[in-house]
Amino acid sequence: MEIGRVQGATRNLGAPAGWDPATDGHCGGLPIRDEPHSPGINQMVSAWLPMPDELERLAAGAPIYLVVLGVTHPPVALTIGNPPPIGEIDP
Repeated sequence: MEIGRVQGATRNLGAPAGWDPATDGHCGGLPIRDEPHSPGINQMVSAWLPMPDELERLAAGAPIYLVVLGVTHPPVALTIGNPPPIGEIDP
């Protein structure tokens, strides 16, 4: 997938602290839109554009995988077309 430009982006995330491109690989910037989820909870929305071959695999029933680095898993959501309305992602 290619990184898209989410409408209303508020900032660009870069590599996390301690990231070493020589051992960890390339970590490009990710445009995100910050918005409130619920009182005191922020959600970050990014856009991803599937490539034609990925669309073919999805149409054939291939799963979408989410990879999270680390040992804890933050609350996440995957949607198609539009991000879920504010408050519809449980933290």
